[in-house]
Amino acid sequence: MPKDNKETYDENQIQVLEGLEAVRKRPGMYIGSTSSRGLHHLVYEIVDNSIDEALAGYCNEINVTIHQDNSITVSDNGRGMPVGMHPKMKKPAVEVIMTILHAGGKFGGGGYKVSGGLHGVGASVVNALSEICEVEVKREGHVWKQVFEKGKVVTGLKIIGDSNETGTKIHFRPDAEIFDETKYDYEVLASRLRELAFLNKGIKINLKDERDDKGELFHYEGGIKSFVKYLNRNKQPIQKEPIYLEGERENCSLEIAIQYNDGYTENIFSFANNIDTVEGGTHLAGFKSALTRVFNDYAKKFGIIKENDKNLSGEDIREGLTAVISIKLTDPQFEGQTKTKLGNSEVRGIVDSIMGESVSNYLQENPQIAKIILDKSLMASRAREAARKAREITRRKSVLENTSLPGKLADCASKHPSECEIYLVEGDSAGGSAKQGRDRKFQAILPLRGKIMNVEKQRLDKVLGYEEIRAMITAFGGGIGKDFDVEKIRYHKIIMMTDADVDGAHIRTLLLTFFYRYMRELVEQGHVYIAQPPLYKISKGKKEYYAYSDKELEVILEDIGGKDNSVGIQRYKGLGEMNPSQLWETTMNPENRTLLQVNVEDAMIADEIFTILMGEKVEPRKAFIIENSKKVVNLDI
Repeated sequence: MPKDNKETYDENQIQVLEGLEAVRKRPGMYIGSTSSRGLHHLVYEIVDNSIDEALAGYCNEINVTIHQDNSITVSDNGRGMPVGMHPKMKKPAVEVIMTILHAGGKFGGGGYKVSGGLHGVGASVVNALSEICEVEVKREGHVWKQVFEKGKVVTGLKIIGDSNETGTKIHFRPDAEIFDETKYDYEVLASRLRELAFLNKGIKINLKDERDDKGELFHYEGGIKSFVKYLNRNKQPIQKEPIYLEGERENCSLEIAIQYNDGYTENIFSFANNIDTVEGGTHLAGFKSALTRVFNDYAKKFGIIKENDKNLSGEDIREGLTAVISIKLTDPQFEGQTKTKLGNSEVRGIVDSIMGESVSNYLQENPQIAKIILDKSLMASRAREAARKAREITRRKSVLENTSLPGKLADCASKHPSECEIYLVEGDSAGGSAKQGRDRKFQAILPLRGKIMNVEKQRLDKVLGYEEIRAMITAFGGGIGKDFDVEKIRYHKIIMMTDADVDGAHIRTLLLTFFYRYMRELVEQGHVYIAQPPLYKISKGKKEYYAYSDKELEVILEDIGGKDNSVGIQRYKGLGEMNPSQLWETTMNPENRTLLQVNVEDAMIADEIFTILMGEKVEPRKAFIIENSKKVVNLDI
């Protein structure tokens, strides 16, 4: 029976959003989110338009400025936006571009052969989500200007001066009503602009931050060859110069740069029309198949592996590989959950063909380097087989099977992963308190003894020989490495609970390195957390207060009148100093606790940080410590 409801659903409930109202109503649909990521995406949308001018051969310099009020100016020396009247819309073309979705030169009108934008909505979306947006165009001997507020026209297009130059300048200030925060992060913008300069060799991109008077020029004549060298700068390359190849076929241009290092991790970054295809696609598939085939053919031809021996796997050949694949197409087809997977079927064969021929020639011309890489691959193959045997010991085939869990694990009663959480606790003492203080229904405790192995410096077979790591793998239940399946994990919250000191921070870094290298989906899908135990306990009379920072301590002391001897302050040096009830109340009780969720905004930056902090080279680590030492707030000695 239908409900007796006074609410009606008829033609009056159908809402039509005109112009850019839809963007302001549902901004997440157009820029992903209204968080920091969406905020920075506004800059990328405008810069992408300038990059399109560069791809078309009309622009070689882009300037990006962060102003004191966190507004942004992007200017280029391209052709300048068209200023004439649009034949259909009867408005200046500038106004059409800035106020109408899917208006631009990227939809078959002959404006751009190759475009970096996914949807062609860039300028109009930025305009819609900005308090103010000003456009200046140098074109046809004049300087033209038009002003908008929240996507609406404030002034018509006017000539404000004369100029023999050409180009476009857009100044915008993000709308504080839309975004959770409006403060730009210099390093986040620098990372993307550096990436674009690498991917488009020869272009100059200037970044300037007026807030603290700093800036950088990104300009790389070597293009992605320089990119691979940059990615490997904190590692030990096997060959001095990267393998570089380029080719063009069927309206598709391809560039690939490859350089091996003596590490154990593969890092392949693929791009299509400057878009980071984090989910891979047909260009990545073509690259991998060609690489595996060419190295195996070479190894058998020159007797490095015997004719009847088993081929090396792609995983073996890619150990220690850093590569950048950049493809530019007239009509890219993106798919996948986040539309960052290239789907053009013809691309796989194109990449496989160009790549196969070029790498084969390189190996024959550089037999010494070929032998070093193949010897490393053979060692990886032997280690992989040893790891496979070790992995069988730790793998839980099914949650329902009677497989023994680690003896020191205090498991929870619930069998529903979505409501279960596991605390990785530093030391047996704190582990004992956590076991007594926890809620047994949904909280599991796994004490860890000492510092786990630094997995950055070891192959998987050595990693699996470490007892504490095996205990985590078995407890989590999702496997490890390429076999890891995030769908099989037994806890949806994995919480690191360590002391609030230098040793505790080191243990967290070791754990994060392990998760990122061997269970990356845990981090990418937001399953990893950091517990925040209090730094101080404040006592006055029979009342107790907890402070999680020095600033919070000052506030509490001010509130309770803590200037006399009646107030006791205890600085916690470790979790073991808290009894079970205190640990529960301050750090484990979902109603009171503070958890920091670990996520990966940028895989390249994450890889770089782990390499610096945990890799073999000392000098980059020393430089990192010196550079960041001034940011240290709390250091126990």
